[in-house]
Amino acid sequence: MRILHTSDWHIGRTFHGNSTMDALAEVLGALTEQVRENAVDVVIVAGDVFDSATPAGAAYTLLGDALVALHETGARVIVTSGNHDSAARLGFQARLLRDGIHVLTDPLAIGTPVTLADADGPVHFYGIPYLEPAIVRQHWSGVELRTQAQTLAHAMDLVRAGMGEHPGRSVAIAHCFAAGVDATLGLEREVRQGGLDVVPLSVFDGPDYVALGHIHGRQQISDRVRYSGAPLHYSFGEKSKPRGSWLVELDAAGLASIDWLDLPVPRRLVTLTGMLDEILSDENVAAHAGDWVCAVYTDALAQTEPMRRLRDRYPHCAMVQHQPSETAERIERSYVERLRGAVTDPERIEAFLEHVRSGHGPSAREGELIREVLDDRVRAEALI
Repeated sequence: MRILHTSDWHIGRTFHGNSTMDALAEVLGALTEQVRENAVDVVIVAGDVFDSATPAGAAYTLLGDALVALHETGARVIVTSGNHDSAARLGFQARLLRDGIHVLTDPLAIGTPVTLADADGPVHFYGIPYLEPAIVRQHWSGVELRTQAQTLAHAMDLVRAGMGEHPGRSVAIAHCFAAGVDATLGLEREVRQGGLDVVPLSVFDGPDYVALGHIHGRQQISDRVRYSGAPLHYSFGEKSKPRGSWLVELDAAGLASIDWLDLPVPRRLVTLTGMLDEILSDENVAAHAGDWVCAVYTDALAQTEPMRRLRDRYPHCAMVQHQPSETAERIERSYVERLRGAVTDPERIEAFLEHVRSGHGPSAREGELIREVLDDRVRAEALI
């Protein structure tokens, strides 16, 4: 049996204020072609199908189109909910879908598999929706469920109990933060409380393969426990991480092979660093005018309207940051102490400018202007 493991579609998410719907539709179309070309039997979507618990109508349309297209290849589709999804809304959608598309959102059904068969017998798929401890602990009295780690450990106990009742090969699907993964800072919505909610690898013992979602970069926790990551880049911190899916093959004995299938990147992400004039050079523009651009300019002082100037040259400039390459030597005394020590008005102004400009005081020309303004004030006061 061939299984394609994908996750974290985040339908409806924006990229620095820009819609990603068209790009995601293009990538999911390529994924569908991969399913057809590789004769995939089952497609797994391991949570965070939507980016919001209240997705817009266009997000439902894209999901419906994608699921129908996958189903038309002849593959079965199994979807679970993630921490961004509303399990109730996603579960309601399940009742409207055709046979062969399974949307698993019910915590009480974790131990009941979706069973599919190939020439070697049954394969049991156990879907674990994202489980918020405060919400789901009511279902299992007498079990301490205070953290994500405890809750997922209990869910996997239910999976193993189901495996005992249903002999054969098995696949588990979950959405969590597993020990040993490398998250993208500021991207994956936090589902941990300190270190308590990091799920140990041993929790996933049992199934032939465990398909995880939540982390946006491809990750291999063990040979049989993996994250596929998101199909699109949703932040500049992900730009070096490949986009794609795991192609998993089971034989009569269990896990036989796993291969990575790359997905296309509709628009590359690039970070350009240097003086603003260097970033705006013809050479850089020729190379990156069609890319999503994060511009990090290193001029000593903040420049006027940098985003407008950048977008004149880079239509897809999404982010601009000012990071001076050489910060002037810091004065050890605090700003308040410098003000107290200042005797003249020019010294007070210099202290203020150093404070708000990362240690850079007035330039020679600015110093002249400051003295001219102060002299004008003295002359004006003398006439009163």
